[in-house]
Amino acid sequence: MSRRSGGVIGDWAEAQRRMQQTQLIQQRETERRRQGPQTSDRQYREAEARRRTERIEAEVATLQGLLAAGCGAPAFRTAGLVRSEQLEPFNPGTLAHPVPMPQLHQFQQQSTGWTLGSNRRAQAEREAHARYTQAWQAAHAAEAQRQQQLAAYRQQYDRWAAEQLAGIRAHNSGLTELAGALRARDAEAVVEYFSAALYASTAWPESLPRQLSAAYDPEARQLVLDWEVPGYAVVPAAKSVRYVQSTDQDKETARPVTQRRALYRDLLAQCVLLVVRDLYAADEFGVLDSVVVNGFVDDHDPVTGQEARIVLAAVSAARSTFAGLRLEQVSAVDCLVEGLRGQLSARPDQLTAVRPGRRPGEVGGVVSHGGHAGGDGDEPDLFEMDPIAFENLVAELFRAMGMEAVTTQRSGDGGVDVEARDPAPIRGGQIVVQVKRYRNTVPPTAVRDLYGTVQDKGANKGVLVTTASFGPGSYTFASGKPLELVSGVQLVELLHQYGLRGRLGGGPAAQRTPESAPPADHNVLGMSWSGRVALDVCALVCTGNRVLSEDHFVFFNNPRTPDGSVLARAHAAPDKAALEVSFDALPREADRLVLVAAVDPEADPHADLAGFTEARIRLLDASGAEAGQLEVSDGRAGETALVLGSFRRRPNGDWDFVIGGKGYRGGLEDLLREYGVEVA
Repeated sequence: MSRRSGGVIGDWAEAQRRMQQTQLIQQRETERRRQGPQTSDRQYREAEARRRTERIEAEVATLQGLLAAGCGAPAFRTAGLVRSEQLEPFNPGTLAHPVPMPQLHQFQQQSTGWTLGSNRRAQAEREAHARYTQAWQAAHAAEAQRQQQLAAYRQQYDRWAAEQLAGIRAHNSGLTELAGALRARDAEAVVEYFSAALYASTAWPESLPRQLSAAYDPEARQLVLDWEVPGYAVVPAAKSVRYVQSTDQDKETARPVTQRRALYRDLLAQCVLLVVRDLYAADEFGVLDSVVVNGFVDDHDPVTGQEARIVLAAVSAARSTFAGLRLEQVSAVDCLVEGLRGQLSARPDQLTAVRPGRRPGEVGGVVSHGGHAGGDGDEPDLFEMDPIAFENLVAELFRAMGMEAVTTQRSGDGGVDVEARDPAPIRGGQIVVQVKRYRNTVPPTAVRDLYGTVQDKGANKGVLVTTASFGPGSYTFASGKPLELVSGVQLVELLHQYGLRGRLGGGPAAQRTPESAPPADHNVLGMSWSGRVALDVCALVCTGNRVLSEDHFVFFNNPRTPDGSVLARAHAAPDKAALEVSFDALPREADRLVLVAAVDPEADPHADLAGFTEARIRLLDASGAEAGQLEVSDGRAGETALVLGSFRRRPNGDWDFVIGGKGYRGGLEDLLREYGVEVA
């Protein structure tokens, strides 16, 4: 069964990708600011055309220099994943300073004795002493309170430090285990490690896909993978852009077809060579003697018209041969075809396939890894994207269009998700943007609300961006007003036009409830099995193989997690048990949801799982529609508890199901101990 990679190195790899994306956005913003203000609309249009030409030339230069630049990227190492145990020291701030205690002489009058009578002096001394006593008591109370707060703060810090150290040591211990598994040439560990190495590599521009399927043959010490290469559209069809004042339009000069095809073939060769380079560079444990790479695109087969994985380049590269190459100096096409005896399509623009090498499915134990947030393949599903990530994508689109754009705070934004400014001298100005990730038609009230926001903010224009569509009422209201409505179809077109990615729907996850209509976004997991054995079906919200807390163990005595993201619910036929899960609401630190079943000892104390067969999990959306079915392992005689499987969070935020099958003879108690639940 195909699985998805994840775990310690997967999380780290995703963090690296986010950092690369942030750097890319900052680079674009710096470039835009460097352009400076324009003095007229004509000059602005001419300058914009020049900038588009420069961007095209820069894109081509990046593609041509991919291999040379990638060879300078640092090699992936487990040492880079080790976390330091050096924590931020305890800093109590002002609580570290004791409250100054008053002194009696500060309250006594500084006068000579002969100016006052003895009675007056005695009275003054009593009053001074009373003031001193009152001040001392107040200071003493303040000092006691400070010490109490300091002790509480110290306890709070100590608890935090203990938790941090435990997490760090567990992480580092996991790396030690990973290194041991790699040295032992454990196939699963090898594939997980090298998948993350490719996914996290800084050698790949953000515009290129990073989807792979891989398997490892420990006997041959060979890693076999299918690696997604970019499509033909990655090479710009235009060669340059110029502004024609007479027609008030930008005119593109087309790139010659032969030149574009040559650039694309060269890019495919570079991609395959760079994958091999990154794999051997990351092999710090010496587990690879050879690597097989099949560079594919997902497209319609020109022969059958069906969706297919079309291999455009392939190579089998032995370490001994590859080690003698100086990749910074080679011609990528010649090196791949002549030097390594690889395969390269003569007409990749027409999807002419080559004979692939060994495929991961021929080895077994395949791991798939997708390199783009929000869904499989090369395009993230906008419906499934995290709301904040979706707003950031819209802001990035406005920046790619030459505007200033930032997302607003999550609260107190006054109905504005993105604030933008168009620097154009005549048509520009302040723009307020609202983002609606809907599936159904956007109601006219949302458009009226946007118009009110434009007036309140004194903006020049309001833009409503949605994944859905608008009805006639919305367009009628917006007519003649400084409003612009961008539907989902238009949004996808704009994203592609400006070099960004996004699609609308596709796959079971797209069946979730839209945010515009209740009920809340959740899935129902309906579980059924044959046989009459009475079972308790439970769920554990975990980080790795450790439950977050005992409150995150959902069973008959604890029917819901503290945040309500997982809860037991009544089931309906044909199911025998059911759980409700809001995957998007699961704690950020959780990376898996483990489903388990155990014999109910009160119903049948002598039963085991021998009768637990033909088990399945039905995945239902919030409306009750079945989105898919998941098979789980049968039970075995003598075992009384079983891990059915786990939903695991991929680095891009999606959840994939991994089948379980591990059984326990000691019932639910034995199973829970393995996940860190204290059983009395």
